[in-house]
Amino acid sequence: MRTPFVSPPSTNKPGRPRDESLPARRREEILDSATRLFARRGYPDTDLDSIAAELGVAKGTLYNYFPSKRDLFLAAVDRGVADLHRTIHAGIDPKGDGLDCIEKAIAIFIDYFQEHSELVELFIQERAYFRERAKPAYFAHFDADTENRMAFLQALIDAGRIRAIPGMPDLDPINDLLYGTVLANHFNGRRVASGEQAKTIVDIVFFGILTDGERRRRRERGKRS
Repeated sequence: MRTPFVSPPSTNKPGRPRDESLPARRREEILDSATRLFARRGYPDTDLDSIAAELGVAKGTLYNYFPSKRDLFLAAVDRGVADLHRTIHAGIDPKGDGLDCIEKAIAIFIDYFQEHSELVELFIQERAYFRERAKPAYFAHFDADTENRMAFLQALIDAGRIRAIPGMPDLDPINDLLYGTVLANHFNGRRVASGEQAKTIVDIVFFGILTDGERRRRRERGKRS
């Protein structure tokens, strides 16, 4: 009688477990490389081949994560702004004194752009090459948190900590001041001591540039006019 064939026991070792975190890590690596190259070379002069070459991967790998160079650039901008907001929120105590939180947030903001100046370059390019976006990423993220900021400011107004200023229901003027500051720092190649520029901005925002006497004089002049 014919002996049936029996497969010998496999000597192969079990495969290595799937690394579930790899796709997320790879995506971050791609965004890191893209941010550096877009900031250094500019959007028109940066192609997916150069980004893939810096990473040591095939260009097809990039397409597994981003359909096009445009999608990759916008993802890099959005990630940078989201990271800025996370860094600020992580650095302040939500249960702490409200004015201390504002002061701390300003310091973190200035320091963040000292360490991530490449994000400013992406802001400039986003405005130059993607004007069809309803709002630049920076302002879109800022507007998304409007409700929380309004509640935060109203609590300070109700507590008698800050004035209710007509025409300034939100922190828009302070945000615009900070945004302009980091652009000016970048354009001028200005490196400021950590915290020093933030202290100056906080001093102006909290106390203004006028003396108490000058404020009184201007109030009186306003009443007479």
